[in-house]
Amino acid sequence: MKKITKYIYGAAAVATLLIAPTSCKKDFLNENAITQLTTEDFKTTFGLDGLSIGMYQSLRFHFNYTWAYTTTNYGTDEFTVGGDRTEQMFNSYDANFNTLNGDVASVWDNMYGNINSANIMIENVPQYYTGANKDVRLGEGYFMRAFDYFKLVKQFGGVPLKLKASLTIEEEFTRASAKAVYDQIIADFIQAYNLLPATAPERGRLTKWAAAHFLAKAYLTRASEINSDWNSATKEADLNEAIKYADLVINTSGHRLATNFSDLWNFTTVDGANETNAEIILAAQFSNNTATQGRYGNQVHLYYPSVYQNLPGMVRDLAGGREFQRLRSTDYALDVFDRVNDSRFWKSFKTRYISNNAANLPKWPAGNPLAGQNKFTVGQESILYIVNNAGDTRYTTANIGLRAPSMYVRYFASQPENMLGGHGNYTVSQYVALSKFMDGSRNTVASQFGQRDGILARLAETYLIAAEAYGRLGNYAAALPYINAVRDRAAYKDGEDRAAYVDGGIAYRTNPATTPTATTSYSDRNTYYESNNIAAPVTTSTVSSMHLNSVADILSSGREFYTKVGAGSDADKFLAFILNERSRELMGELMRWEDLSRTRTLLPRALAFNDEAKPIAPKHLLRPIPQTSYLDIIKKDGAPLTAPEKAAQQNPGW
Repeated sequence: MKKITKYIYGAAAVATLLIAPTSCKKDFLNENAITQLTTEDFKTTFGLDGLSIGMYQSLRFHFNYTWAYTTTNYGTDEFTVGGDRTEQMFNSYDANFNTLNGDVASVWDNMYGNINSANIMIENVPQYYTGANKDVRLGEGYFMRAFDYFKLVKQFGGVPLKLKASLTIEEEFTRASAKAVYDQIIADFIQAYNLLPATAPERGRLTKWAAAHFLAKAYLTRASEINSDWNSATKEADLNEAIKYADLVINTSGHRLATNFSDLWNFTTVDGANETNAEIILAAQFSNNTATQGRYGNQVHLYYPSVYQNLPGMVRDLAGGREFQRLRSTDYALDVFDRVNDSRFWKSFKTRYISNNAANLPKWPAGNPLAGQNKFTVGQESILYIVNNAGDTRYTTANIGLRAPSMYVRYFASQPENMLGGHGNYTVSQYVALSKFMDGSRNTVASQFGQRDGILARLAETYLIAAEAYGRLGNYAAALPYINAVRDRAAYKDGEDRAAYVDGGIAYRTNPATTPTATTSYSDRNTYYESNNIAAPVTTSTVSSMHLNSVADILSSGREFYTKVGAGSDADKFLAFILNERSRELMGELMRWEDLSRTRTLLPRALAFNDEAKPIAPKHLLRPIPQTSYLDIIKKDGAPLTAPEKAAQQNPGW
């Protein structure tokens, strides 16, 4: 009988988290860890229930640490490097990015660790599980194996395909083809769809609709350009299957789009309304139970905010977040939105802060009649980001200081448009920051341990999957209703206050670690009117401006960067539009690199919009197979791989 405190699989040491179920229903992951389960325990209903919960814990990995953004957001059109350059090699693709990069190996190791748990479930549940949830546990095993292989194939292409549990050290592996991996992913997701329940018994548990969403996405990805050297025989059928499963989620699951886009990001408290929104199909479950936070918690909140703590009248607080300034929004990220009519921009980015520090208020300079006196007081606006366009003549370096103590303007008068920066007074540390993941529920201002759930799938993406599949079939008209469902929701509605703003920093108000009445940096307003140079409040609907009335609205659009990304044919323009719409809807939601890789648009888009993404090359469409945790460890016929044998298992160019 072997102790299962660690598996060695593919030369990756993987600590398996095993949990004993209790009667707690609020959060099925808030349980007591058991560290001495054995292989025999996995031949019991009790042990398999615990292993099931351990697999759910693995979903948190995608939000835990730097790999969350380095392998998904860096080096794309949406984000470049901010003031902290710790992981810059993932963005610049320079010589520091190589087969030894730790985040690449972390993805590899953790996916295979959970695959091994899934294999145990798939093998043992049919033989040993005697409870009422037998089909559910088996479905969870198939889903997790498919989900993790899907992550691996998107990052690496073909990978070793291991479908039996490893309970002892194994050292000899070869890579399967990408086609074989996709065949297995799709077969497993189908099994999961057939076995999982339509309604989750507990929030966070898998349903057949999560399987259907990812099945649709897997079919779409297999039909995408990254696989064009072998997918011609299955492409049309795959696109029709993508539509079929997306439609099942859209029409029969009970999931529905959030009424207001900001409802998804209005995180007011742990397990609050935004975390139970019907648009969310699957989320990694985090909580305020410090005993179960593990080593990392949800750390995605750290990486997007720009620096505010050292500006006049400011100090870091819970509402403003801890600013790691890793992900600086590009000009594309700002200009892909119609910032007058599309509310998603103003509900995704933070543009205004309130002064919260009386100790460093700025003074009027000498020569001013009020010299030596405070320019403003605590509680007044302190930091403004003006998101204007080239041609705006209102601002110069001389007059912005008269408007606010810290004012950042995108374009000064007479500056030409430049999609690679070099205009205004934004800096690598002061930029318009994505605010979708702000978390004011943390226990202390310095804490990195975020407590809000991490969304892995939501219905808006399901709509866009179906739309893209129809477009790839050449049926652009059929795609319009799906795109419009998302765009109509994004429009301002009659009577809506366009300057209203909310992000998850507002959770500070219900956080026992802070005083609800204390002055904080949090502002419930944005700079919509000043950025757009609109004088009077506007409260009319923008649905007519956002709604697509015909295919020509896509193919003849002048604001989709078709020339910049080399989109000439109708098919190329439609794909470019869909990628732009995915940016507008899913900006920063940890999937952009995989989108651009699968469509083979990574190189032209990164070069057009990312000021540091060079020297990018075709080899960067896939990650390198990890060197130290795989190629240097595995064997062939009992001997370490030779250099040519390692090269044969490595991706081209690496």
